[in-house]
Amino acid sequence: MLSPLTNVKAAEKTYQIATDITFAPFEFQDTSGEFVGIDMDLVAAIAKDQGFKYEIKPLGFNAAVQALESKQVDAVIAGMSITDERKIKFNFSDPYFDSGIIMAVSEGNDDVSSYNDLKGKKVAVKTGTEGASFAESIKDKYGFSIVTFDDSANMYEDVKTGNSVAVFDDYPVLAYGIKQGNGLKSVTDKEAGASYGFAVSKGENAELLEMFNTGLANLKASGEYQKIMDKYLETGSNTAATEDTGFFGLLKESMPSLMTGLKMTLILTVVSLIIATIVGIVFGLMRIAKSRLLSTIAMIYIDIFRGTPLIVQAFFIYFGIPAAFDFRITAFVAGLITLSLNAGAYMAEIVRGGIQSVDKGQMEAARSLGLPYGKAMLKVVLPQAIQLMIPAFINQFVITLKDTSILSIIGINELTQSGKIIIARNLESFQMWIIVGIIYFIVIMILTKVSNVLERRIKNGKA
Repeated sequence: MLSPLTNVKAAEKTYQIATDITFAPFEFQDTSGEFVGIDMDLVAAIAKDQGFKYEIKPLGFNAAVQALESKQVDAVIAGMSITDERKIKFNFSDPYFDSGIIMAVSEGNDDVSSYNDLKGKKVAVKTGTEGASFAESIKDKYGFSIVTFDDSANMYEDVKTGNSVAVFDDYPVLAYGIKQGNGLKSVTDKEAGASYGFAVSKGENAELLEMFNTGLANLKASGEYQKIMDKYLETGSNTAATEDTGFFGLLKESMPSLMTGLKMTLILTVVSLIIATIVGIVFGLMRIAKSRLLSTIAMIYIDIFRGTPLIVQAFFIYFGIPAAFDFRITAFVAGLITLSLNAGAYMAEIVRGGIQSVDKGQMEAARSLGLPYGKAMLKVVLPQAIQLMIPAFINQFVITLKDTSILSIIGINELTQSGKIIIARNLESFQMWIIVGIIYFIVIMILTKVSNVLERRIKNGKA
């Protein structure tokens, strides 16, 4: 996990395959934490047939596509439609599933039964899906607007709450959700859509693509391919029906996954804040240095990281820099660097503000007693400044802990991402977000109280 670079030319290669783990029945996580679904079973069977090793990277769809584009992964399998636009950047396998699109509305909605009923209304779609492409192609004809989401669960919830009147989605995904009790009903016949394919970067991993095609043909010939399809589409692997969907049942079922996510959240927070504190002290001192060069460098760093959204910084560090310089970095390391640099910029301002809040007479008095600048700063100014900084440090600690949730966008399985993955399986978004919110609240309250006790002990000279 902590190794930042991966040798892409390892003799015994383990292929990194990205997926969207919130796209049931093609890929989702079951109650035991295993990745299952049509795509997952196909990859496992093909890898066994062809004798190659692989590791699944559970990213969102957008992050998976960007990861493949920036060569952070070797391939993507995520119910990805084969389109002419994508063929420009990726090489696709033979089609392994022919998709299609249907429209659904909430179960209690009897006013919308065709495209003609959508005029002046909002329709929910998921980014990058066949449903999104189809909705875009007919929105002007039928006069509706589109609301875009990154995962199916939030898209369905938007329709159930009435913010959008209908949803367009890939038919197997929507049909599976309806079977799981997502609160929707289909109201149109299936429209023809593109086929799904396994994708690799243009000119990369040709041997993997060949093995996938050969393995797929072998599975079809042996009948195993049809068994996998029947498992999820005909007989239906109704995982939600086996779960207790009451609040305490969900709490019990989801607690192991949520605790794993919480552990990652705390690791990211603590490690990044340690690094950010060091970075903040260095750049905070540079910011108030008499050297204009040092002060300017510090000011540029602080302005960049305070002036751009954390999500943009995460994308830039995880996708942008590796693509530009042709190397790989793990999502964990990218997230850690992002949080550390972002929090470091705010820490630098806290350090600057704390030092400048100390009366200038303190420094002048220390210097008049013969103390050199460094010792006067270390022995006289900083001890007073630290006491002034403590409340701001505690506040930054809480902010950084909450900011870790943004890193779910690059596939880090922290607490929020754990909640999203569970919701993709059981579609119980209301209760699950209450559980996730309660966990965040409890942890932040505990850490805040501990920090307050530490603050009082420092001010009283007991720590």
